[in-house]
Amino acid sequence: MRKISVIIPAFNEENGVGQVIREIPKHLIDEIIVVNNASTDKTDIIARENGATVLHESTPGYGRACLKGIEYAKRLAIRPDIIVFLDADHSDYPEEITQLIQPILDNKAELVIGSRALGNKEKGSMTPQQIFGNWLATRLLKLLYKVRFTDLGPFRAIRFDKLLELDMQDKTYGWTVEMQLKAAKKGLKCVEIPVRYRKRIGVSKISGTVKGTVMAGYKILFTIFKYL
Repeated sequence: MRKISVIIPAFNEENGVGQVIREIPKHLIDEIIVVNNASTDKTDIIARENGATVLHESTPGYGRACLKGIEYAKRLAIRPDIIVFLDADHSDYPEEITQLIQPILDNKAELVIGSRALGNKEKGSMTPQQIFGNWLATRLLKLLYKVRFTDLGPFRAIRFDKLLELDMQDKTYGWTVEMQLKAAKKGLKCVEIPVRYRKRIGVSKISGTVKGTVMAGYKILFTIFKYL
């Protein structure tokens, strides 16, 4: 049986993180790691009450939170075989972890992206800017890195040894696209599976503001060209 850990970056997600943790299929997962990323609410308390290991990253940044979780996993006496990344806002369906990890368990993939583009999106769950941004980014990945993706969705699973080989660096919005382009450059077996997507609990820190949308778009494009 392979050891599987879930890393959940969380910035002020007290309204969603508990529900996300409760819906994770516990029979499959060895440890749920919530990285409390500079939250000023009760995110850490609720996560701990629901059985998660809680880490603290005081500097805001999605990538920073993910890196904190990876560093923790590296120091474990028995490292995980598979890492699942999942958001804390309840926009994804945690029970779909079962389908997400299956290609890795079957040795058919090393990185699995949960694609919202291939799955069913609740109306209003993604802004027009997000949909266009994903379309543009995935087209650039195909053009520049010769890899076909339909989404940069944060819901994903990866073999931990391969994740370490990617030497992830981005600390903010470029995290997901960095993982996908580096996986392409290293020749990892990548697949996408359709996942459902719904309106998040609370307001998005990225797509919910003009500044967040612009900064995320810039960082994603910057990252795509950075590694050419």
